[in-house]
Amino acid sequence: MIVAVEGPSAAGKTTWCRATRRQFVAEYIPTGKEPDGSDPAEQATYWAQVNTQRWTQALALEDATGVAVCDSDPLKLHYSWCLAAVGAAPITRFEHELAAVRKMFTGRHLGFADVVLLSVPDPQQLVLQRAGDPSRRRRHFDLHARLAEPLAEWYGALDRLDPGRVVDGFPPKLDDARLPPLRPDRHDRDLLDALVDELPEV
Repeated sequence: MIVAVEGPSAAGKTTWCRATRRQFVAEYIPTGKEPDGSDPAEQATYWAQVNTQRWTQALALEDATGVAVCDSDPLKLHYSWCLAAVGAAPITRFEHELAAVRKMFTGRHLGFADVVLLSVPDPQQLVLQRAGDPSRRRRHFDLHARLAEPLAEWYGALDRLDPGRVVDGFPPKLDDARLPPLRPDRHDRDLLDALVDELPEV
């Protein structure tokens, strides 16, 4: 079972993951060497590889413990779509990343989490939670806070196509027995394409 914990910046993803007292797949930490976007195909390949590495970590953790909790969705394709939705990046960035992700799906190197725990607090609550965690700089907080609405649209579309995969909110504790069942095909390209078709036009 792979469980992705999702929400905008300061939603409490890392805090919740730590509270489970389980080993979990950490979020990606920027290195400062990420592609600048001047070559969209190179940028897309880079992020597909980063996400594949996190997916591989999730598979290893699942194999070792039965349940792999991930601090943010290893697929992460929503990010470039959300940026386009708020006008912060061209839609072509998402299109390049979608093509790279489809290749990873074909090779079964990346896929959909079985369950997504999604929390999208209101903007005021996000500001309060950011202020309450001085250990995190969150340099791009204002931009990431704007992504909350399209993020909810992304996972809302996924849940309409595959009801029960997305759970609203972070539960007080992770009860393995109450998790939705495993999905039969994590690498379902038809579901991936249907998800893109289900999204609002940007």
